[in-house]
Amino acid sequence: MGDAPTLSTIGVYTSGGDSPGMNPAVRAVVRTAHHFHLKVFAILRGYAGMIAGEIKSMDRRSVSNIIHQGGTIIKTSRSAEFFTPEGRRTAYEQLQAHGIEGLVCIGGDGSFHGAVEFFKEFQVPIVGVPGTIDNDLFGTDFTIGYDTAVATALESIDKIRDTAQSHDRMFLVEVMGREAGFIGLASGVAGGAEEILIPETPTDLEAIARRIEQRTEKHKTSLIMVVAEGDEAGGAVEIGQKLSKRTGMDFRVCILGHTQRGGSPTAKDRLLASRLGYEAVRALAAGHTNIMVGEVNGEIVHTPLEETYTRKKPLTRGLVEMAAILAE
Repeated sequence: MGDAPTLSTIGVYTSGGDSPGMNPAVRAVVRTAHHFHLKVFAILRGYAGMIAGEIKSMDRRSVSNIIHQGGTIIKTSRSAEFFTPEGRRTAYEQLQAHGIEGLVCIGGDGSFHGAVEFFKEFQVPIVGVPGTIDNDLFGTDFTIGYDTAVATALESIDKIRDTAQSHDRMFLVEVMGREAGFIGLASGVAGGAEEILIPETPTDLEAIARRIEQRTEKHKTSLIMVVAEGDEAGGAVEIGQKLSKRTGMDFRVCILGHTQRGGSPTAKDRLLASRLGYEAVRALAAGHTNIMVGEVNGEIVHTPLEETYTRKKPLTRGLVEMAAILAE
């Protein structure tokens, strides 16, 4: 680790929406902390548990046999109370009572926003680990859970294509992504979708309807359309109704919803979670704070927490254009 640790007791929590790979990240934090002779506590249910004092000591064996499990064994939640000064004050007092000197926050943009406010008020050292299926945090190529979510969506798309071809139908598969289309774009390209609708690109339903009619004229009688839930034209049901009315094509909708959050994490997510959990403890013990550890081009980078959600993470260059060409 190099420098001697500047703290002796840390806490780890998972916050916001769960994502596959959170458990391997928790495992890495706990075992790395013990390797460097740091005492570690798990804060159950994220910020809500921090306020309520739901805090327990973790030894190496407490994280045995969880690397393959989805979800998070230390639970998670969304806490409106933490976004009040009174809630944060209570949370700080609970940390003080347990002797916790630094925190590892595993979560997404909302969790990091809370961490930034907490640091500003109480200067508790915090290092973030990007745990969200949306892959929308600036400062890392991939977030923990994203690869598994794409694999889950792709499995469904592959199965839906079979029935779409059998019945000559248009299927609209709605994936998660209120503000970011990373899951939609990746699963759509990998699944050979004819249309991919995501928040980052404008949606022209008239143009899509014309392309559907052109495909029909070429005797292509089924198609798959991947729709991110945050697309400007609406959800998959609304879009399907409009396109069916315009083209006369029968349609069905499959909303994948929270299935994308579940399941055993892929090898890629387990490796990423393990590496970032390990690096988070190293960063915290070396005196770094108010930063997120991420992986960019295979290297570990530190990004100020506030930048992770205030700076826009771009889609992979050229992938949108490629998707359109390959769907022709």
